[in-house]
Amino acid sequence: MPKPTHAPVPTAEAGFAYSQERFRELVDEVLAEAKRLGASDAGAEVSEGCGLSVSVRKGELENVERNRDKSLGISVYVGQRRGNASTSDFSAKALQDTVRAAFDIARFTAEDPVAGLPDEQDLSLDATARPELDLFHPWAIDAEGAAALAMRCEAAALSTDKRITNSEGAAVSAQQSHFFSGNSRGFRGGYASSRHSLSVAPIAGRGAGMQRDSWYSSMRDAAELAAPEAVGRYAAERALSRLKSRKVKTAEVPVLFESTVAAGLLGALVQATSGGALYRKASFLLDSLGKPVLAEHLDVSEDPHELKGKGSSPFDDEGVITRPRQVVEAGVLQGYFLSTYSARKLGLRTTGHAGGSHNLRLTSRWTAPGDDLRTMLRRMGRGLFVTELMGQGVNYVTGDYSRGASGYWVENGEIAYPVHEVTIAGHLPEMFRQIVGVGTDAYTVGSKTIGSVLIARMKLAGS
Repeated sequence: MPKPTHAPVPTAEAGFAYSQERFRELVDEVLAEAKRLGASDAGAEVSEGCGLSVSVRKGELENVERNRDKSLGISVYVGQRRGNASTSDFSAKALQDTVRAAFDIARFTAEDPVAGLPDEQDLSLDATARPELDLFHPWAIDAEGAAALAMRCEAAALSTDKRITNSEGAAVSAQQSHFFSGNSRGFRGGYASSRHSLSVAPIAGRGAGMQRDSWYSSMRDAAELAAPEAVGRYAAERALSRLKSRKVKTAEVPVLFESTVAAGLLGALVQATSGGALYRKASFLLDSLGKPVLAEHLDVSEDPHELKGKGSSPFDDEGVITRPRQVVEAGVLQGYFLSTYSARKLGLRTTGHAGGSHNLRLTSRWTAPGDDLRTMLRRMGRGLFVTELMGQGVNYVTGDYSRGASGYWVENGEIAYPVHEVTIAGHLPEMFRQIVGVGTDAYTVGSKTIGSVLIARMKLAGS
């Protein structure tokens, strides 16, 4: 775990209009106003975000967009009645009116026996104990510089091969934000963060045989972004490899998910074990705590304190302490993803997941150091290697899974030809138990890190 230090303070030089100290004052003001009106409890958050997005297409500047927004939201409790209101106007009168609106809503809202702020024992009250997670790296880039990077990326894609005939464009985004929140039980805290990206989407071939693919690089620190030429070339190679794709016959075969799409399987696990789905009984993993949910060789770890992690935070959206943990150990579910409200609905304690999961990583105890993508293809032998999924055919209540897919047909452990217009189907509980391998080709998508995933058998609907 990183040592606790003081986080960088947002300043005007970093592109912000407000300081953390001013945000603290605003939070204190609205909480005091809520108390004056008679609220039994209250929580507030104020935030500001700004950024630059630039897109180009075929060597020409297409769009330049600058964004800046700010907001203050407050939740007011009158006993176990709750009201919410928000504003983007930070004037004294607007803040008073916003608190009054939340208070009035609370007075006339039905009582909810589990409504309320987190218990003090769960809150991150000691600011000195919070780890500094290195999340804020402002990028001093202007529109001209961003356009130049995007053009380099697209040019690299277009020059990779004469069969790259067109482009949907390339884009650069530089975003940063900061917030401060507090509540009437003593919590105060906030920090700044950044996220920057570079992407391109080239088109290969002509006419009915055209194929599109894309690639991107996304980091909190722009210095760690992949080189624009590397992003462009790889995107072009992906598009080229899809030319002359075919349909395949309906069958039941092994399916290997590329790491970039395998993250969706981890997302399905999170969705099914999240408090909201559980207390509504809208999950295929009801009452699964302490029971096998994945193949016995699989583990899922969570580290909210990973340096520069896209899902890192010293506390959740309610100010609850976050902690590293094992979500799944040897296939057995060790913990749900609970906010204060969902935990109380289930008769449990919050896990610090108001706002979502934090830096999940799926690993296999069977994985050897040399189990790269090529090895995973050889292990599959014959089947479908999926690199893209389409549609939203996942039923989180029943676990039924059906998605449009494209990728490559594999024979004798080698890619034989590209495949399109197929559907893969299965039942998520069975799919989870039939994971027979995880590659070392780990890739981070959002806050989830996972290698390629091999499932023993799935239904493939083709021609």
